[in-house]
Amino acid sequence: MKIENTSPERIEALAAGQREYFRSGATLGEDFRRRQLRALGEALKRWEKPLCEALWRDLHKSEEEAMLTELSIVAGEIRNHLRHLKSRMRDRRRPTPLKMMPSRSRVVSEPLGCSLIVAPWNYPVQLLLNPLVGAISAGCTALLKPSPYVPHVAETLERMIAETFDERYIAVAQGNRDVNAALLRERFDIIFFTGSPELGRVVMRAAAEHLTPVVLELGGKSPCIVDRGANIDIAARRIAWGKTLNAGQTCIAPDYLLIHSSLRDRFVAAFAREVRRLHGDDPRQSRHYVRMVNERAFDRVAGYLADGRVAAGGGLLRDELYIEPTLLVDVDPASAVMREEIFGPVLPVVTFDDTDEAIRFVTEREKPLALYYFGPTKRAAEVIRRTSSGGACVDDTIMHIANENLPFGGVGNSGMGRYHGRESFDAFSHRRAVVATPVWLDLPFRYMPYRMFRWVKKIL
Repeated sequence: MKIENTSPERIEALAAGQREYFRSGATLGEDFRRRQLRALGEALKRWEKPLCEALWRDLHKSEEEAMLTELSIVAGEIRNHLRHLKSRMRDRRRPTPLKMMPSRSRVVSEPLGCSLIVAPWNYPVQLLLNPLVGAISAGCTALLKPSPYVPHVAETLERMIAETFDERYIAVAQGNRDVNAALLRERFDIIFFTGSPELGRVVMRAAAEHLTPVVLELGGKSPCIVDRGANIDIAARRIAWGKTLNAGQTCIAPDYLLIHSSLRDRFVAAFAREVRRLHGDDPRQSRHYVRMVNERAFDRVAGYLADGRVAAGGGLLRDELYIEPTLLVDVDPASAVMREEIFGPVLPVVTFDDTDEAIRFVTEREKPLALYYFGPTKRAAEVIRRTSSGGACVDDTIMHIANENLPFGGVGNSGMGRYHGRESFDAFSHRRAVVATPVWLDLPFRYMPYRMFRWVKKIL
């Protein structure tokens, strides 16, 4: 199946229609926002089966994994915004200093306006609709761009959105990078992009033409540190789960493993055992083991196997886009597998002899989207304090994304801006300062020629 490109003329018409609709004020009221959030939640339920079927066809993603990592997360985000919408929309009083009395000060949350949301292929439902929840909650319109690499999902999402919303409010544009370029030529009030750092730079350059604010949810090489004192069985289980979830095609998947040299061989054996526990003796037969998205991704990830010695896994079937969960040891830190984001089920292993060495290894590289540490609590606090990442887990992987009360986003090369819960509302909002000054009193000291300034200085 091939997705047909939305024409530049159609994109221009959709963007113009949404600008006009936003200017009408239709999206501003609380009741309107609640109705649209509920409409999205109801659509998610109606379209649950077609979305799950599309995820299976494009990614070999099981219904269970589709629910856990895609649909349930969006449903939870909708519930969170419905529960807290009134308080998030409420004006916030701020103190007014003596020099400004009797004025009153407040902060008003207003929608930024027309938004563009561009999603990747790896979690194509969650990463398109979760930002949309924030846009609706904040009172914005949205033009959505799914990935063409998952055509069945993209087509299903387009039909769902068209059935649910007026296209002047929320609409879908489809196609390849030519379509992305056409979208980025339009003027939006915010661009929300999830993808690679390389494409993030393209988006940021285009946004700079109009000084458009951006939220960039990117990726990078997220380290996983296993230190002395770690529970090896638990570490292996949780790392194997985090690395094989979506076949490693997860922006916060453990990208490389730093492990104390005394633990490496035990970990290799434990990892292989835990992969069998998760996916059976032959992961290829597992209903829950996802495939690579296309031949290009397969070839790129399969090529990394030449950068080290295969200690576990290593099976490849190109015609099925299948790569077995694989551990690589004896890896050169300068090799491609250690320079590039893997985005697949291959985990290179590098050993260290003390924690400071592991910290240096991480901090000498770009700031990652996630960092995972397995080991003693006291040392974990030191690692968190001395490193920087978008998010982190201690004795776990992936799970920080599951708490909608925590901000999710990158730092440095792994992105800017954050969302989930309150952060999503704020991402699509402008925090506007408002000062109201009464007319029943008009103090003369602020006006020229500034009489009595000697006394005024004392309260400034």
